[in-house]
Amino acid sequence: MCLSGLDYFSTLGYQPAIAALAAGALAPFATLILVAVTLFAALPVYRRVASESPHGQGSIAMLERLMPHWKGKVFVLVLLGFAATDFMITATLSAADASAHLIENPFTPSWFTGKEVPITLVLLILLGALFLRGFTEVIWIAVTLVFSFLALNLVIIAVSAANIIGHPVAVTNWLDSLFTAHGDPMMMLLVCLIVFPKLALGLSGFETGVAVMPQISKAPGDTEANPAGRIKGAKKLLTTAALIMSGFLVLSSIVTTVLIPAAEFQPGGSANGRALSWLAHHLMGDGFGTVYDVSTILILWFAGASALAGLLNLIPRYLPRFGMAPAWASAVRPLVLVVLLVAIGITIHFKASVDAQGAAYATGVLVLMSSAAIAVTISARRRGEKGKALLFGATSLVFIYTTVVNCVERPDGLKIAAFFIAAVLVVSLLSRFRRSTELRATSVMFDDCAVEIIRKASSAGLLRLIAHEPVKISKRRYLHKHQHAILASHIPQRAPVVFLEIKVSDYSDFAQDIEVRGITRHGQWILEATAPSVSTSIAAIAMAIRDNYEVMPHIYFRWTEGNPLLNLAKFIFLGQGEIAPLTREVLREAEPNLQRRPWVHVG
Repeated sequence: MCLSGLDYFSTLGYQPAIAALAAGALAPFATLILVAVTLFAALPVYRRVASESPHGQGSIAMLERLMPHWKGKVFVLVLLGFAATDFMITATLSAADASAHLIENPFTPSWFTGKEVPITLVLLILLGALFLRGFTEVIWIAVTLVFSFLALNLVIIAVSAANIIGHPVAVTNWLDSLFTAHGDPMMMLLVCLIVFPKLALGLSGFETGVAVMPQISKAPGDTEANPAGRIKGAKKLLTTAALIMSGFLVLSSIVTTVLIPAAEFQPGGSANGRALSWLAHHLMGDGFGTVYDVSTILILWFAGASALAGLLNLIPRYLPRFGMAPAWASAVRPLVLVVLLVAIGITIHFKASVDAQGAAYATGVLVLMSSAAIAVTISARRRGEKGKALLFGATSLVFIYTTVVNCVERPDGLKIAAFFIAAVLVVSLLSRFRRSTELRATSVMFDDCAVEIIRKASSAGLLRLIAHEPVKISKRRYLHKHQHAILASHIPQRAPVVFLEIKVSDYSDFAQDIEVRGITRHGQWILEATAPSVSTSIAAIAMAIRDNYEVMPHIYFRWTEGNPLLNLAKFIFLGQGEIAPLTREVLREAEPNLQRRPWVHVG
């Protein structure tokens, strides 16, 4: 819980100030709506996500399963763009707020004032250096930081509450300003609903909570397919974290709104982005305030580390499997450098402002939560759970509305997200195109019948394979194909041949295990398999036959009719197209030694 709480609980460093800036005297009531959405919308959604994605993949993996082929892949890539926005802005916003706490501390030298950008950049560079050296999340450090931070917050809230009780005039002043600005209760509710999207930062942390599921111990009897104990533990984690955070959000919003002058929350004010720190210094002295500042700076800095760790785990989890990652994406250090450069650019663009980055952060958080709600709605509907489907559908509408309002009011977040989405899509498609002729089988296995056919059909150290599209499988079609190969490629009339048939599975997948099955149809020997791409799977099977059975495959093709460019597009996006030359190209890249390369004949 504390590992995921580095992101979730650390928002207490700036959330009360953001709520007061957005809602003014209505901040406690707006926070109550945020808590209601947390407990009755976000929490049920992510408890369901934990049940259906118990290995840490989160809602993105659920949508990938629910939406196959290219539409699913593109949707996942778009969500990865928003996830990158969420994680990147978590790091930059947390570092910016840490620098604000450092600068506003009374013991900090005066020449630090106005140096928010350089200080934030130094914190980010230190964060990058941590990863370049080799970063391993240590849970006890997270536990220490979170417990000390929450304990200090609890002390501040308790002292503030005592101050309010001892000086009730503060409550009177707050109520006067509240009813002066909003006399009608219905108008108050309407204003709270309108400003709710600006408070969405308080919902962050649920995706991280699901992501740490592999760290939760399994119970006796748990299996990889059904880790019931782990799922139960994850639900307990999510519920406990949500209840703790909800309590802190409401209490902190009340004491900060009542005790801090409204002008101090404005940009340039001493409570902007650091409301609880302001109370710590003013009510308990600069010594305690400094201890709180140090605790806040550390947890915000480690929240950035947790976010970057999530991003560095997320990109390699999806893009290489889609064939959409450059070679360097599997290496941590080059990826860290790219992420660090992007973080520096974001910090400079937003001038290390917490308020300015809040829109982008909220956009990433809300889109991911909307996608999670949509995923569990579709899942419940497919399982015939009508009541839950309606409940999750209503939750989806709430999150979608909040996301749209946030994007309309604060388009900066959408612009940043669009940059990440465009970057992910462009890099992914270029990488897919560049890697399209790789040998894309993760493994090739032959059943007993296939092995027997290979041994019987091998003669003089070679095996003749006739590529056949398994659309027309009549006896006449096989005889015609065999005769064509004899005429076009001069196969001896009585030489044994084997037909090789590939059925295209999910052509948007990049690679998979290939299982080759041997059958006899109309008296003909046939090797059949299912794979995402015809050309690459034929090449992989030929290489596996050569290596496993010490026989050289000769593969016979007919020329493909049609426009070469159109056939190339069919190969990249549908796994078909110009089969013969592409198979030869895959073999050429996979086996540089011409003497050991399986033969390709085209006629």
